[in-house]
Amino acid sequence: MKSSAHHLTSKLPKLPESIFSTMSGLAKKYNAINISQGFPNFEPDPVLIQLVTKAMKEGYNQYAPLGGIYPLKEVIAEKIALLYGTKYDPQSEITITVGATQAIFTAISALVWPNDEVIVLKPAYDCYEPAIKANGGIPVLIQLTGKDYA
Repeated sequence: MKSSAHHLTSKLPKLPESIFSTMSGLAKKYNAINISQGFPNFEPDPVLIQLVTKAMKEGYNQYAPLGGIYPLKEVIAEKIALLYGTKYDPQSEITITVGATQAIFTAISALVWPNDEVIVLKPAYDCYEPAIKANGGIPVLIQLTGKDYA
């Protein structure tokens, strides 16, 4: 049986290496502490390991609901109310993500349509432009200048 080769084409073929990859490579090359992505240079607290093990034994070892587990969302809403005096509904106004990059990509994917112009204030986190382009948007770069980033 003859197999046909499939060619996958990236939506972002000219995407430059991220600053995180660059800094991680330099940290490894020069045996430096890698602070680019939050890589700790210490072991986790044994109490944390015990708590994670306990949580896994209690069934928190499966995929979470898409928006995050309700008890976590509820605690976040309580903390926001305590710190800022602002109330959010845990079910409809708080979403848990795996990190900032995924949250930004998800928000951009939900809101940016082909040919939408999206203002990006520079300097900016390096995931904005690729996410905008992947969703067909057009980044409009505004360089902030001076000590006050005006």
